[in-house]
Amino acid sequence: MDTNFINTLIKKRRSVFPAQYNDVPVARELINQLLENANWAPTHRLTEPWRFKVIQGDTKDRLGTFLADTYTDITTDDSFSPFKHKKIKNNCDAASAVIAICMQRDLKNRLPEWEEIAAVSMAVQNMWLSCTAMDIGCYWSSPVLIKYMDDFLELEEGERCLGFFYLGNYNTTEELSSKRNPIENKVVWLE
Repeated sequence: MDTNFINTLIKKRRSVFPAQYNDVPVARELINQLLENANWAPTHRLTEPWRFKVIQGDTKDRLGTFLADTYTDITTDDSFSPFKHKKIKNNCDAASAVIAICMQRDLKNRLPEWEEIAAVSMAVQNMWLSCTAMDIGCYWSSPVLIKYMDDFLELEEGERCLGFFYLGNYNTTEELSSKRNPIENKVVWLE
């Protein structure tokens, strides 16, 4: 097995923001592949808590309006930002698709909630790495607005929205840099 591929892929993974997306739509087949890869994330007791709602077309436009209007409703005059209001709407407009990242809590509470959140996060990481391999831009956003999504998304009992995964094609010749502090600063070997 060539471990160089996965090592390179992990180091290449980046947030690509909606403002960087172009007008080329992400094919439905590719979105389906992302979701299939998400489905293979680790899951304690096989609860498979990840739920995804793919939002495109008119529903994506309605989501942008709903989020911008909700931001206006919950923000005081002193802290309201016209820039942020416009950005909320523009993020939805720029994305080819928005995937609502949701978690279905095990209704029997057989395991701690943090384990189910971790499983959903690993499912998202699978999608993120898949996007990297396919040269699709993506970004996970978890704004305060997610706690108002129950009615818009028609969530089931025990289900909640953990964020939005924005998808879009972008100019892959654009250099996307990042850095990390050395792992040696974060590890203690106990022998």
